[in-house]
Amino acid sequence: MPFPRPLPIVLVATALAGLLSGCIPMLIGAGATTGVAAAEERGMGGSIDDLKIRTEINQKWFDRDVEMYRKVTLNISEGRVLLTGVVPTEKNRNDAAELVWQVAGVREVYNEIVVRGDDEPGGSGANDLWIQQKLKARLLGDGEIRNINFVVDVCDSVVYVLGIAQNEAEMERVIAHGRDLNGVRRVVSHIRLKTDPRRTGG
Repeated sequence: MPFPRPLPIVLVATALAGLLSGCIPMLIGAGATTGVAAAEERGMGGSIDDLKIRTEINQKWFDRDVEMYRKVTLNISEGRVLLTGVVPTEKNRNDAAELVWQVAGVREVYNEIVVRGDDEPGGSGANDLWIQQKLKARLLGDGEIRNINFVVDVCDSVVYVLGIAQNEAEMERVIAHGRDLNGVRRVVSHIRLKTDPRRTGG
């Protein structure tokens, strides 16, 4: 009986990162994943396309520089890619974005990566995680927000939100929740309205 082929190392690393980081969705059962994807505004097809883009970007980063793969956080919504994290040089920052643009299906890149040397003071990872979890809980508990359509990331006490809002009111509620949390320095919104013609290439 032949042994099964091992998974590519980058896929194993991606799975582990998902379990260890709040910035990458946790891996759950296939049935649940399907249900979540279908309920999202981007739909099942958009979710699959974004997953393919994520996999290819991770592979490119991993092949170029393991530190890039480790230090830069990646989130995607309908081909719009949000990059966060901390790297030591401007070249590292630019290289990460350049590789993203090489992947088919990428429509926009929001490069929010921070450049900071190892000896320079930075924010607290524990505080960032606290802010992220508090904001996720607020969005989940707000009946006027479809939280499934938003991704929240936090770096150096700055909140980044990527996703699709049903209308202006929902978008403003999401942003307001972020601004209302203690310790948040600012909120950067990359939210797009459901009716935005750019979603369909218009």
